[in-house]
Amino acid sequence: MKNRIYIKDLKDHIDEEIIIDGFVDVRRDHGKLIFIDLRDMSGKVQTVALPNHKEAHSAASKLRSEWVVEIVGKVNKRPEKMVNKNEELGEVEVEIMEVKILSEAEIPFEKDAVINLDTHLDNLPLTLRTEKAKAIFKVQAEITKAFRKFLNQEGFTEFQAPKLIGEDAEGGANSFDVTYFKHIAHLAQSPQLYKQIMVGVFEKVFTVGNVYRAEKHSTTRHLNEYTSLDIEMGFIKDHTDIMKIGNRLLKFIMDALKETRAKEFDLLKAKVPEVLENIPAMKLREAQEIIKKETGEDCLKEPDLEPQHERWLCEYAQKQFASDFIFITHFPMTKRPFYTYEDENDPGYAKGFDLLFRGVEITTGAERIHKYTELVEALKKKGLNPDKFSFYLQAFKSGMPPHGGFGMGLERLTAKLLDLENVKEATLFPRDLNRIDVLLSTDKPKKE
Repeated sequence: MKNRIYIKDLKDHIDEEIIIDGFVDVRRDHGKLIFIDLRDMSGKVQTVALPNHKEAHSAASKLRSEWVVEIVGKVNKRPEKMVNKNEELGEVEVEIMEVKILSEAEIPFEKDAVINLDTHLDNLPLTLRTEKAKAIFKVQAEITKAFRKFLNQEGFTEFQAPKLIGEDAEGGANSFDVTYFKHIAHLAQSPQLYKQIMVGVFEKVFTVGNVYRAEKHSTTRHLNEYTSLDIEMGFIKDHTDIMKIGNRLLKFIMDALKETRAKEFDLLKAKVPEVLENIPAMKLREAQEIIKKETGEDCLKEPDLEPQHERWLCEYAQKQFASDFIFITHFPMTKRPFYTYEDENDPGYAKGFDLLFRGVEITTGAERIHKYTELVEALKKKGLNPDKFSFYLQAFKSGMPPHGGFGMGLERLTAKLLDLENVKEATLFPRDLNRIDVLLSTDKPKKE
């Protein structure tokens, strides 16, 4: 018995009898001819059942979309006038000799039907099979692959951070409580404390993993569970070292996407952005001055950027610097976590940054406090009990170098790269206030 071959390899088997397995993409009947577009993980090909193969023809007549089949057939080269130049395998066709039905399917609608977002999300086991959805998550997979490749080349060590933690790294109220343990634990909002500890071990580390935010909102840009791409590195001069490696990392990722995912970007009618050698940067107060001068809107006293200001600054960066990205630095210390380093030359403001891309913040980073006594004081200043952070503080008692890092939201980056309106479209199985796999309420997300 012959072994199965992948559809992408059919060109190497012209005039041969082969076995292919896959999903029925579409069935079309033309008179006595039955055409089946079959897909597997490697591609899609047209197969045809002819009346002279009676059993195969009869079996093919029963097939419907998403049925799973094994086909024994002969690979034929199509006549020149029948070649489909829009398809990768448009120059070959498989003549069906035998059909074995491996699984039948009962689907609520054709997977390529035009549906709203909630229907799409309610039926992800089916709708993730569309070409659009597959393209989105192939791009996303390439982002994480390139992220890892770049950092491995730079001498970083990957580690796995725990998702159950004793204290909330951000020092805020937006954490999920877990009551199983003797003391209340939390789902991690960030791998922050652990990646700092690991700087004391490996100096340069990164991690890819889910994080959790118990924020009571339902918008097109927020999730309660998302994937964070995190780095942390020691022996830095200040936060600008983190910005520089973030700049180089983004350039590496975009170059990888151009090389490997051009087909997916074309399908989604999106464009891979150019990353400048030096992404423009400005302090928050400078950005707010420009907003006031150019728009008349006074936001100078605000400690953070509103969504409309993030969008406006990205448009400004595009016009002024021809950049899709812009760093905003020096946010007030009151708005930053306890471990953030204060700029000694700009008291009250953090040696940190947000990276904005096409209207949203995709990255937050900073230099961290690395001296034990200063860190204890910073905890107290935020109203936090240092005793609850004793495990984390051990690293600083043991000696830590000047260090810093950032976290980047994978789903937000994917959504903005592909011009998707809602971050949930770039999330495999979204979790938010209204949804865990299926809709939990009738509330609709609002735009910001």
